[in-house]
Amino acid sequence: MEFFAFIIISIGFIATPGPNVLVVISTSLNQGRLRGLQTVAGTSSAMLLQLLIAALATSSVVTWLSSGFLWLKWGGVIYLLYLGLKSLLALRKPQAPVSTAIGSFQRGFWVSLTNPKTILFFSAFLPQFVSNSAHYLQQIALLSGVFWTLALLLDSGYALLAGQLGRLLRSRYRQSVENGLSGTLYLGAASILAATPVK
Repeated sequence: MEFFAFIIISIGFIATPGPNVLVVISTSLNQGRLRGLQTVAGTSSAMLLQLLIAALATSSVVTWLSSGFLWLKWGGVIYLLYLGLKSLLALRKPQAPVSTAIGSFQRGFWVSLTNPKTILFFSAFLPQFVSNSAHYLQQIALLSGVFWTLALLLDSGYALLAGQLGRLLRSRYRQSVENGLSGTLYLGAASILAATPVK
């Protein structure tokens, strides 16, 4: 019963649009499904690091790191603002440059890694589903693996859907619409991250 609750809550958290989802949708709309999936590979890689930190960190370590989380958060806000403004400024150009596979991966990685609420969420959320009767690290590893798999599947779904929508929008104004939408999504993600308290 607790495992089912864990899955439902995890899906709700993952599916709620935050910086990761918005960067995946934006990339997929603007540059296609493949670049979107490469962005998902970046967000998923960063999430593995965050899950590892959360699994190994005690609450005292997380508290000690909280001042660093604040710097990380604002670094993420600045990076998302940069991506948003870059997309909006591309409205003036006839064709925006397409990122490489590495560029898409890095964009996803850094957007995900600079969201400190993820580590704080994992540190608070995962232990609630650990039973005292079994090994702590094994249970945390299992829960982390399930969460990571769900995130990979849902984010990939976003990438595929947004990539398909981008293909349907092909017209002479497509690039302008996609750049405007991408810029707005990045700026929205920056706003969400800026408004997220780091405790």
